[in-house]
Parts: sequence; C-alpha cells; structure tokens
Amino acid sequence: MKAKQQVLDSIITQGMLPLFFYADADVSVEITRTLYKAGVRVFEYTNRGAAALENFKKLKELQQAEMPDLNLGIGTIKSVHEADAFINAGADFLVSPIVNPEVAKMANDLNMLWIPGCMTPTEIYTAQSSNAALIKLFPANILGPEFLTSIKELFRDQLFMPTGGVELDAGNISTWFKAGVCAVGMGSKLISKKVLEEKLYDELFTNTQKAIELVQTSR
Repeated sequence: MKAKQQVLDSIITQGMLPLFFYADADVSVEITRTLYKAGVRVFEYTNRGAAALENFKKLKELQQAEMPDLNLGIGTIKSVHEADAFINAGADFLVSPIVNPEVAKMANDLNMLWIPGCMTPTEIYTAQSSNAALIKLFPANILGPEFLTSIKELFRDQLFMPTGGVELDAGNISTWFKAGVCAVGMGSKLISKKVLEEKLYDELFTNTQKAIELVQTSR
C-alpha cells in the first residue's frame, strides 16, 4: 500500500486517471501493460464483475514484478467488506461511486487515499466531513463543467475530478480544467469495449499518449 499523499500527488501530476474492468485476466494484464508503456503511473481497476478480485490480484503481481512505481487502485467500492477484500489484495487507493463514511474511516486509519463519488453539494460536504482529499464528480456527463463552476466557491481548496463521460477531445478536457478540476477520470472513452474485445493494444497506446498530452496542454 502506498501513502495517501504519494498517490494523490501522482494523480495530480498525471492529470488523468484511466479506469476499466474486463473479465478476462490476460486481457486485463495486457491493458495494464499498455497503459504503463504509454506513460501511466496511476490507474484504477474497477470492481464491476465476479472476476474483479482475482484479476486484481494478478495485476498486483504484475505491478510488483514489472512496474513498482505504478499506483494501482480499485474502484466501485461501496462497502467495508469490498474495501477490506481489496486492501488485503494490495490496493494502493480506493475509489467509490458513493460516500460511505465507514469506508472513509477504514482508508483514513490506514493513511490511504479514498476518492468518493459525489453529485450534490450535500454529498460533497459529507465527503469533506470524512476527510476526502479528492472528490470524484460522478456522473460527469450529467453534471457538466458548469456544475463545478457554480459550486466551487462553496468548497474552496477542495480537489475535484470528473468521471463518467469525459471525452478524448481537446475541447472537452480543456473545459473541465478551466472549470477547476485537478484531473479527469477516463473509462470507456479511452478503454472502450472494442479495444478490450478486439485487443487493440496499439490503438490504446496511441490514445493514452494523446490523452496525457491533451491533459498537459489543457492545464
């Protein structure tokens, strides 16, 4: 497990958090290798299928063997039970679609980064009350950059990251950063179903480099 500030700094520096799940463990390994080769040093595997935990353990083995500087997190964590299982499997950070104070306490006690998903000012306040250093605006395609522009003065110094619908597009990414985010989460718009099913690793490599470049020029 890596310290909270180290992982947070890695996300801010990278400015983009790739995320995905795929049931095939071998494909999950190759996707991770491709992301790493393209320059990714922090990413989120999502707990969205029965194979997630076993696949995550394989990714942890890969991390330890080939990429010790990779920060490997787990997403879609909604309960203490789920958090405990993936923490024991070696997760470096936790990402949630909701605000669960019990999960927050578990992470905080371990000095571990916990990124909750929020959609309303009340949820943001609740997340702050549980010491969320970084808050995921989710689903970003519903909220839009205007939401953050409207509420950010209420939550000064809070770090935000939109996830869900962020496009691999200069205009879209630039608009989010102008609104005040510190990073963007990128799932199916980067690691698409087609990329996964057809094992389009070269395409993913090129698009990941493009995403990193777009982020750097959008700040």
